[in-house]
Amino acid sequence: MSASRAVPFADLSIADQQQLMASGAANAVDLTTAYLERIERRDGPLRCVVEINPDAMSIAAALDAERAEGRVRGPLHGSAVLLKENIDTGDRMLTTAGSLALTSSLPLADSTTAERLRAAGAVVLGKTAMSEWAYFRSVDGVSGWSGRQGQVRNPYSFDRSPGGSSSGSGVAAAAGFAAATIGTETDGSIVSPATSNGVVGLKPTVGLTSRHGVIPISASQDTVGPLARSVADAAAILTAIAGSDPRDPATASAKVHDYAAAVNSRGLEGAVIGCARSLGGFSRHADAAVGAAVELMGQAGARIVMIDDLVVPPELEAAEELVLLYEFADGVNAYLAHRGGSGPQSLAEVVDFNRRHADDELQHFGQELLEIAASIGPLTDDRYLDAAATAHRLSRSEGLDRTFDEYGVDAIVAPTGAPAPVIDLINGDRHIGGTSTLAATAGYPLLSVPAALVAGLPVGLTFMGRAWSEHTLIRLGSAFEARRGSFPGPRFVPSL
Repeated sequence: MSASRAVPFADLSIADQQQLMASGAANAVDLTTAYLERIERRDGPLRCVVEINPDAMSIAAALDAERAEGRVRGPLHGSAVLLKENIDTGDRMLTTAGSLALTSSLPLADSTTAERLRAAGAVVLGKTAMSEWAYFRSVDGVSGWSGRQGQVRNPYSFDRSPGGSSSGSGVAAAAGFAAATIGTETDGSIVSPATSNGVVGLKPTVGLTSRHGVIPISASQDTVGPLARSVADAAAILTAIAGSDPRDPATASAKVHDYAAAVNSRGLEGAVIGCARSLGGFSRHADAAVGAAVELMGQAGARIVMIDDLVVPPELEAAEELVLLYEFADGVNAYLAHRGGSGPQSLAEVVDFNRRHADDELQHFGQELLEIAASIGPLTDDRYLDAAATAHRLSRSEGLDRTFDEYGVDAIVAPTGAPAPVIDLINGDRHIGGTSTLAATAGYPLLSVPAALVAGLPVGLTFMGRAWSEHTLIRLGSAFEARRGSFPGPRFVPSL
């Protein structure tokens, strides 16, 4: 009997997978087979895997041959990873950001993220579906919907939102379709699917992971990070993909650690945790989950400080919206111009494609954000420069930096979001609330860890940190995770 059937190989942590393969009890082909069988068996109603790498099995076999010869590439050697479909791979897989407009061309090369995963020995198993254009298409959009794949669904209840925009990555991590998945975040796009699907989501400091070869929204806010079933697995992935990259100037000051070494079941002892009650209040269920989590952290040795004056000013939200419109236009036009092939070469051409294919692309909601961005001015406009300065001031010196300094906390905690709402393709998403905007506009890290199950739906706890404090968030989050104990996995039911 193969290892894929003899043991639940695909459910093991990355560290346990590595130990099993090192012992010779199983290999990368066994693991890849197990994941492919699981995807085939479970993904039908979920629609979270948009494409399987046709070379996955041959990659796994080659990695097994290397291991047999005594060569191990890195800490992920033979473990499988799925990538969000806005991350370039220089192989036979598409990178479309969910848009049918980009299905007629292939990226010319690997993104830095894909390069580093392969260098660490990962099997790039396939691509995960996402909210089209990373949810930056319409104000009435639906998380997890794209013209290419249709609607991604939540494994805890198929009628519930998967969150977004890294929707498929969150669902695939929860369903056990890979050792971990990769998402991207501009404002909530990793932590939203993390809380909705009961997994860990780690949004790094902007500049810790390279955005080269990633279809962009915002040069000042985009970042690449992992989703996984444990903090330790997320930390292992971050260690592999973090670091400076001359092709992404934002990474020049990247401060990298061995993030796997930061995992510590006793990491809350002596910590000072700020509970941002002022960021909650949008969901009694989420507030209750945070209250119970804070109590657990206190029992684990942390000192809890209540924070009631950390808010997201309307002025910050308005500035962010303007910054994203300008940076999206600039970034997407630059990406498409260098992509090649027969697809659109500009954002204006994407808008035109959608109009010509409205029955497929515009059947549920419009593209007003694409249209506005396609006609907006350059990054030298005073409107953009003023908005960018305002966003940084309100989120940093008058926001998170002030709060960290004033209260002397190691991290700030708040609910990641409310339990997942029902999918509504007629009226669009119901925006109940979330707490990602301050860290998004500041460019600071977030770690969302599952905290509670509410009426069968997960609720996550967000740890917010200063820039480059991922190792601290991992230490605190892993200690909370250990104190919390095992978290119930999805039941794969049509409705609750």
